[in-house]
Amino acid sequence: MLILKILRADEWAALRRDGATNGAPVDVADGFVHFSTPQQAPETAARHFAGEEDLTLLCVEAETLGDALRWEPSRGGALFPHLYRELRLSDIVRTDPLPLVNGRHVFPEDIVGPGKAPA
Repeated sequence: MLILKILRADEWAALRRDGATNGAPVDVADGFVHFSTPQQAPETAARHFAGEEDLTLLCVEAETLGDALRWEPSRGGALFPHLYRELRLSDIVRTDPLPLVNGRHVFPEDIVGPGKAPA
């Protein structure tokens, strides 16, 4: 199963430079790297990245993360994937730009499904 992480341009550049990251400031503060499922990602983008451009969507195979990945309740009791170790560049199986069109982020349909493009 793919899980998704959204990074700002500077965060993505740092990960590519350093080979690993503890995540965005919110991840560091919480002590884990926040991920979303493909179904959760559009709401995550709208809630935490509203109006932001130059975002990158990272895709990671959940099964490869082992015991460091935990599914924990968050927003409204939904289970979200949380990584309790650094995110390594080698964990990432795919990246896509996450463009902002008409105020909404456009996700690749083959990841989140149809109907997630702006109206």
